[in-house]
Amino acid sequence: MLLTIAIDRRKVMELALRILSKTKIGLAAALLVLCNPVVSAASPAPPTNVEDVPIILLVDLSSGQILFQRNPDRRFVPASITKVMTAYQAFELLEAGKLQLDQSFPFTRSSFGQRGGEGSTMFLNAGEDTRVSDLLLGITTVSANDASIVLAEGAAGSVQGWLEQMNATAQRLGMRNSRFGTPNGWPDEGRTFTTARDLITLGTALVTDHPDQYRAFFGHRSLTYRGITQSNHEPLTGRVAGGDGIKTGFTNEAGFGVLGSAEREGRRLMVVVAGAVTNSERARAARGLIEWGFSAFESRRLFAAGETVGVIRVQGGSKRSVALVSPRAIAAALPQGTESPDITARIIYDGPVRAPIAAGEQIAEFEISIDGAEPSRVPLYASEAIGPAGPLARMINGVIGWFT
Repeated sequence: MLLTIAIDRRKVMELALRILSKTKIGLAAALLVLCNPVVSAASPAPPTNVEDVPIILLVDLSSGQILFQRNPDRRFVPASITKVMTAYQAFELLEAGKLQLDQSFPFTRSSFGQRGGEGSTMFLNAGEDTRVSDLLLGITTVSANDASIVLAEGAAGSVQGWLEQMNATAQRLGMRNSRFGTPNGWPDEGRTFTTARDLITLGTALVTDHPDQYRAFFGHRSLTYRGITQSNHEPLTGRVAGGDGIKTGFTNEAGFGVLGSAEREGRRLMVVVAGAVTNSERARAARGLIEWGFSAFESRRLFAAGETVGVIRVQGGSKRSVALVSPRAIAAALPQGTESPDITARIIYDGPVRAPIAAGEQIAEFEISIDGAEPSRVPLYASEAIGPAGPLARMINGVIGWFT
């Protein structure tokens, strides 16, 4: 059941909490409506330098809104953009304590014989031990194919074991139309594929789940290793305001592609360009879309980062409710010139939410609709850990349950 109630914005939180605290349903929602007269603005015309690019997706992460799209669900070969998943998987292992930045792994002689010197490299030698931190910088900055193989074998015991982890992670993130058959994007007869929508999902997880590692390893213009300096081909960092990544890809089969991102004043845009014919076409399209997204749309903040968006009931917990927050500000992206839009939002979750709940665990989504446009969603997380209820708390909750 979905609850939707038109209300004045000043009363939204009070009424939403009252609804949620008294409702026992499988799907609960609180509604936020800015009850102003609707003044519609025409959608901004997209930049003119993207007409020939077959796959494009531009998303505002603060609202989840799609600002521009073309074939977002068409499968394509990501080439070296694959390395974003390898980096994300490494960040996951680092956070779990299963991998350390100062660990060193060798480029085994058998793997060197099979894969040494393939495509872009950081010129690792057979038998040479390399620290995980250096491998990650090579992967993210100069698209080092050799570093990807060394990291995969060292961290998972084999390339196949690493691929199994990558694909399991992709499914957990909701990348339904992606499959990885290589840790570095080297041509594999089409076994590796993805979509623009799935890459935005991956990029969002990268900057949200591992912001410190993202800042540490992405957004470097060059890398010097063993006296050899190589440049990063990523077209946004240092070239547009706020650009900080993420990764390019190219093979003859895939063409030129990029997953890119830029942040200005707390607002982050993420873009996918795929299938471009030339490097310059890819760069122009990515930069043009980012600049257009920031200039053609303004951001209307709804909630600050860390601000309580809503509170939902918890079943079987040491506390009866938990506040929902977002690590980044939640805002609505509106075409410039839109004076008083009708913004409808609701909190959606599968209920009842049962304890235990970890602090920072995603347990709900905030859905935003603007003037009847396709709704967008951003994840909401538990503001604190809620443990299981003790015997006394269970008894009290049971008694309260009879009267609510």
